[in-house]
Amino acid sequence: MLVRHALIGTAVLGCPISAFGFSNPNHRTMTRPAATSTTARFSTLERPKTTDDVVVVEGRSESTPPAAWECNDEAECVEIPACDEEFCRTSLDVRIHGLWYDLSGWRKAHPAGPHWIDWYDGRDATEVMDAFHSARGREMYKRLPKSAPETAAVLDASVAPYSKTELNFRELRAKLEEEGWWERDYVHEATLLGIWASLFAASAATVDSAPPLSAFLLALSMTNAGWLGHDYIHGVDKFANFMRPFAAVAAGLGPTWWSDKHNKHHALTNEIGVDEDLATDPFLYSYAPDPKHDSPLRRVQHLIFFVPFSFLFALWRVDTLKVAVDSVETKRPDAKDELWYLLAHYFVLLSIFPATLWVPAVFLSGLMSALIVTPTHQSEEYFTEYQPDWVTAQFRSTRNAVTTNPFSEWLWGGMQYQLEHHLFPSMPRSKYPALKPILTKFAEENNVPGGYRETGEFEILRMNWDLYKQVAEADPVPGAPYSRGNGQLGAIDLGTSPGAGGVGLGKFL
Repeated sequence: MLVRHALIGTAVLGCPISAFGFSNPNHRTMTRPAATSTTARFSTLERPKTTDDVVVVEGRSESTPPAAWECNDEAECVEIPACDEEFCRTSLDVRIHGLWYDLSGWRKAHPAGPHWIDWYDGRDATEVMDAFHSARGREMYKRLPKSAPETAAVLDASVAPYSKTELNFRELRAKLEEEGWWERDYVHEATLLGIWASLFAASAATVDSAPPLSAFLLALSMTNAGWLGHDYIHGVDKFANFMRPFAAVAAGLGPTWWSDKHNKHHALTNEIGVDEDLATDPFLYSYAPDPKHDSPLRRVQHLIFFVPFSFLFALWRVDTLKVAVDSVETKRPDAKDELWYLLAHYFVLLSIFPATLWVPAVFLSGLMSALIVTPTHQSEEYFTEYQPDWVTAQFRSTRNAVTTNPFSEWLWGGMQYQLEHHLFPSMPRSKYPALKPILTKFAEENNVPGGYRETGEFEILRMNWDLYKQVAEADPVPGAPYSRGNGQLGAIDLGTSPGAGGVGLGKFL
């Protein structure tokens, strides 16, 4: 169900939502319903009843126990017994380009973590797969085992067919790839890196002679480093892979934390209870909450919004360090290197700049960044259910900002082209201006609701402030969905997926 801000204060907000898994240990975890109990890796089913090693599956006797899969990080898989002495492994089925794959053996080897796989159990992941993976990664998944035919039949009957918009979008993406839109403009990259380096050097040079100017320049360099790192972390080309640590070194923001948090926003944009960019309460609310989740601060949020905005970078830095330490403990890929990059950042920062200078710079940078990242989605449509048509959902939940001068065009860091970025996150941001007329035409030809949405840079900021004011003045709504959902659990954990419970292996009696 769609939530429109025009309906703030009405009972339309009281419908159930889907919630999804997230690996960040800082997020609250709810107790799973007993009927759909699962562990992080296996569905905990009863041990199959056997008679002389004969397994009873859906009323049938089989002399051979059902098989499951085990995969390595190269997507090379081998069959293994589905059951051991304690539990049975179920299938985990995801549709990609019309085919269902059993990813139960791949989830633990997935470099970005298993939570991504869990979100899409029993669902289609074509657009998300294409958006975030390199050409090599998009070939690797084809090696993975296909779902059992009976499983695929059950799931095909339960999921939405591809829309015309989705199919046309895939054709557009293939055309852009053939034309080389993912190739880097290295002159452009060198220019942006030169601007960042100049800002940082100028800030260091004016520490003693002009502290206020130094703090301002440092804040600009931090914001700029964030946008550059954002582009590199999303990127799938060799240059982006080489520059991936840049965000940690220059901005103190870890790629692992950023990918976990930010890519979920990309995959499930404006889905209440899933998209963490909407979970800014109790300091800021983008829709009227349930009374039990309300706060007195909501009544004045439009007057004090700049305070929580200013804390953005500081909170991101704290979360980055927590996730970096946790990643080392859980042995995630490149976790130790990332922690060293973060320590190098703080060594340089604390060696050159006194706290009276870098602390204000962090908060000023947070304010500038928040003013840029919040308005492009918050004033658009929200969803209380999973959106199977990912392409249409991106158009409906995103508005671009039209900058009016070269400084703003640089300061916004590509975020003014928010729709281009959401549809093609791994494309270098230098390509986005030329992509705008193509997407405008695409929206018209496919009758996308609301079309290609854009507003002037200052008008979009006013729209966001008006939203905060409107929500501040609205009455709370009993039953309104919680911004953090049901503990952010995965579809496979909640049993909301048709594939949950091991459709592919049958129901063990």
